[in-house]
Amino acid sequence: MTIRALIAEDEPILAATLARSLQRLWPGLEIAGTAPNGVAAVEQALALRPDVLFLDIRMPGQTGIEAAEELAERWEGPAPFPHVVFVTAYDDYAVQAFEQAAADYVLKPVSDTRLARTVERLQALLARPHGDAQVPSADPLAQLVGRLQALVPAPAPERLTIVRAAVGNMVRMIPVGEVVFFQALDKYVNVATADSEALIRVPLKELVPQLDPDQFRQINRSTVVNIGCVASAGRDTMGKVMLNLRNRPEKHRVSPVYAHLFRQM
Repeated sequence: MTIRALIAEDEPILAATLARSLQRLWPGLEIAGTAPNGVAAVEQALALRPDVLFLDIRMPGQTGIEAAEELAERWEGPAPFPHVVFVTAYDDYAVQAFEQAAADYVLKPVSDTRLARTVERLQALLARPHGDAQVPSADPLAQLVGRLQALVPAPAPERLTIVRAAVGNMVRMIPVGEVVFFQALDKYVNVATADSEALIRVPLKELVPQLDPDQFRQINRSTVVNIGCVASAGRDTMGKVMLNLRNRPEKHRVSPVYAHLFRQM
């Protein structure tokens, strides 16, 4: 069976160099395509269904980490989720933070010695039985994403206690503890309580760091839920985790990246 790889790299010379090195070290590997950014990487991966995905971490528009998260969320069977290899310019000290992850990394500038070890690891992984192909195995990806996000610490913002939302000519003051979920909608974020909704203009990625991580958890790219409002979690017919929230009629799908948060304790 031919093994197919997709390379996502915004520098064409680096992408071509990596492709040539891979073909030299792994003659049987087919380079199915190259993508110039994270957005294109997701769309090409969904169309081509590669076995391996090489993702540069720093790309315009969407980082490799964000692309991996989106791909895990949108991936549907029967093809198994690709093995993700991050290509990074972080130094050796930072790289130690995710040495134990099941997904691999290569450090720029890519050396044949390090890439050969990655090839050996990928060949061993691909030789294993796939198991349940309809449910992407995103736990290693979730672990790796967490380690990568921790590499660039940001100053902790003040915890948000009140959400100020415009409703007509008035401004509603919504206690954060009353929020059941936040959901990104185009240029707005919907703030849903048990009995009402309101829109705010703060982007979700700016809102999340202001929330208490023990109380609020992101479950996909567009939704953050109040853990205390989760009534139950189950799987749909496609094997994806779905949440039922107290006092709300909506069901929310959980990305495979975050599904481990809702396993039985």
